[in-house]
Amino acid sequence: MSRIIRAYRQSSCVAVAVELGLAERLAAGPRSAAELAAEAGAHTPSLRRLLRTLVAMGVVAEDGSGRYSVTPLGEEMRQDRLGPTARFFNAEHHLQSWMHLDHSIRTGERAFDHVYGMRNWDYYAKHPTEAAIFDGAMSSITGPVSKAVAAAYDFSQFPLIADLGGGDGTLLTEILHRYPSVRGLLFDLPNVVERARKKLAASNVMDRCELVCGSFLEKIPAGASLYMMKTIIHDWEEPAVGTILERCRAAVGDSGAPLLLIERVLPERIGPEDMDDLLADLDMLANPGGQERTESEYTGLLERAGFRLERIFPTPTPFKIVESHPV
Repeated sequence: MSRIIRAYRQSSCVAVAVELGLAERLAAGPRSAAELAAEAGAHTPSLRRLLRTLVAMGVVAEDGSGRYSVTPLGEEMRQDRLGPTARFFNAEHHLQSWMHLDHSIRTGERAFDHVYGMRNWDYYAKHPTEAAIFDGAMSSITGPVSKAVAAAYDFSQFPLIADLGGGDGTLLTEILHRYPSVRGLLFDLPNVVERARKKLAASNVMDRCELVCGSFLEKIPAGASLYMMKTIIHDWEEPAVGTILERCRAAVGDSGAPLLLIERVLPERIGPEDMDDLLADLDMLANPGGQERTESEYTGLLERAGFRLERIFPTPTPFKIVESHPV
């Protein structure tokens, strides 16, 4: 119980290591605490104390002569891996909502709104620095998931794929790279689309990708062969989640285009192995106000919007592909 109570201290250590770029600095070979401190602009004795804690956590190794190297686990702290995720989950604006989780539990309301007086999406629109931290984390998480999703589902049969709430385009880019005959449409709010434009251009897929600004609470572009939403539905509560799915159904019309939801799917019976999904569910409660759902809950949501849940495809990640068809 003591370890559980104080678990935040380990994540804080990782976040500081990421901020100091320790994984990148150790990529060239072992360094002493003094060498790392000089490179990172840190206080040597204090950094040494952090390093020995990281050794105990298994993310850094020490060779017995005061030189440190990064372990395979520690490699995940790199900026091109889970480093941005560590930054986001330890950022003050995110931690503040967790510090007020009791407000959500007592009222059912978003703790984020309670702290900041607005939804997190509105907050990011007004705070570009925090928005960049959020985007970095989502891209970091989405990268491995995107590869898994592109491999687990055959997208080649769909000429035009619409990624609704597509963020910076990480998932759509992966699909377009894997399926060169496919075209993409990224749909998101104007400020998000502008953040996505540079990444899509740098990924050399802009010639096969259309960017459309709008809100999926209002109207979704028609004409796609397949619609998909990754970690969107779990961000929303009723009645908004029903509205989003109804807008999807209106966009599909008589085309028969399927809808994919890429989400965690909670088991009907919970066990200790489901802890990550359960904590993600509480994260949804405190921040955007949504929730993770079971297969039966997704079935009900989709049916009410005019879709039939057809199949659920597993991936090697915590996320599954929930395939539905219009009825």
